[in-house]
Amino acid sequence: MTLVILGVSILLLLILIGRFKINAFLALLLVALFAGILSGMSPTAALHSMLKGVGDTMGSVALVIIFGAILGKMIEESGAAHSITNALVDRLGEARMQAAVAVTGFLVGLPMMYNASFLVLIPLIYTISATRNIPLMWIGIPLSSALSVTHGYLPPHPAPMAVAAMYKADPNLTLLYGLVPALPGVILAGPVLARFFRHMRNTPPPNLYTPREFRPEQLPGVALSVFTTLVPVLLMLAGALVSLLALKGTAAGILLFASDPTIALLTAALVSFYTLGIRRGRSMDSVMQSVNTAVAGVAIIILIIACGGAFKQVLLDAGASEGIKAFTAQLKISPIITGWCVAALIRIAVGSATVAAITAGGVVAPLLAGSGVSPELVTLATTAGSLMFSHVNDVGFWMFKEYYNVSVRQTFAIWTVMETIVAIVGLAGALLLGLFIRA
Repeated sequence: MTLVILGVSILLLLILIGRFKINAFLALLLVALFAGILSGMSPTAALHSMLKGVGDTMGSVALVIIFGAILGKMIEESGAAHSITNALVDRLGEARMQAAVAVTGFLVGLPMMYNASFLVLIPLIYTISATRNIPLMWIGIPLSSALSVTHGYLPPHPAPMAVAAMYKADPNLTLLYGLVPALPGVILAGPVLARFFRHMRNTPPPNLYTPREFRPEQLPGVALSVFTTLVPVLLMLAGALVSLLALKGTAAGILLFASDPTIALLTAALVSFYTLGIRRGRSMDSVMQSVNTAVAGVAIIILIIACGGAFKQVLLDAGASEGIKAFTAQLKISPIITGWCVAALIRIAVGSATVAAITAGGVVAPLLAGSGVSPELVTLATTAGSLMFSHVNDVGFWMFKEYYNVSVRQTFAIWTVMETIVAIVGLAGALLLGLFIRA
């Protein structure tokens, strides 16, 4: 019954957005209320669940999106994105631009949360597309695939770390094994998938990006541009090393605080005010105008994402994940396949990859004792499954739609397929490694 309600809710959402042209955030709110009542919740309980979902989502992503948008606007308006783009093209050539973008996304995505790294890099994608006349999807899909792989397969991201702890798996081995399917995952879900959309001519949303022409002398140096862009990456990488090495002390505590995605992006935004603003002759009033423009540009995106959180919370409170857990606990199959399937079903039901992975971990952990299966491989399979078939109840779905300026139907065709490929490749990698690696 849970999956039937989910299916009906998604169909209603598509009708409201596609047929009646209702704004996505309003449609999500209406469908969340509908799903809650249909699941047996009282209208008041459904409302409270929605408000909790909005609050939790806003608390976790709103500032990250805002600070990321500010940093992105400074990178865009200063010409830093142009400097980096020119350097990439000069060194690699346009023929290798997909590979350059995918490698950049993978390296940046290793220490950073998906949302944060996406927001840091999206101005570069806009600039490469606009200045080199390269289709946005040709390079945007490889970027998103690389970020998705690092988010789903590899520590120190939250889901792999949490599930590894539940399974008593070694995080370092989990990272090592996760690197095996990472390359084919990025390639198949990135450059290969992008070939099917190479003729799509979508453009960045005008409220998020305005094409600009710069004279060479107006551009900041490549080193300064790269440094400012990578400030949040460096901070989060430092925090990841502190966690992996279990360092203690005041300095370690400061680094852990500075590596929080919100603090890292805030720090980067403040650094950009000087390096890409004041240092280059802009007044603080001018810099703050850019801040205002950046914040205004992401307001509707924050609303949509928050209402996606409302939908997710209603499904959680209605018992969607518990119903799936009860069903899959009765299955007698390999823990690798069980972990992937449970995480995939919960992901489809509630949207959040992290919630899906951690919930699945609670189901599968008791099955590992005496199974002889490597807990690191079960961790990889579980977190890969948590990426399966992302759709309208996932924050990433709406970020992809809004930032790449595509329709809901196109987002299903690109983003949902991309996430599904990454999930299946992760399972295949875990099963293949399982032929040679035992507990």
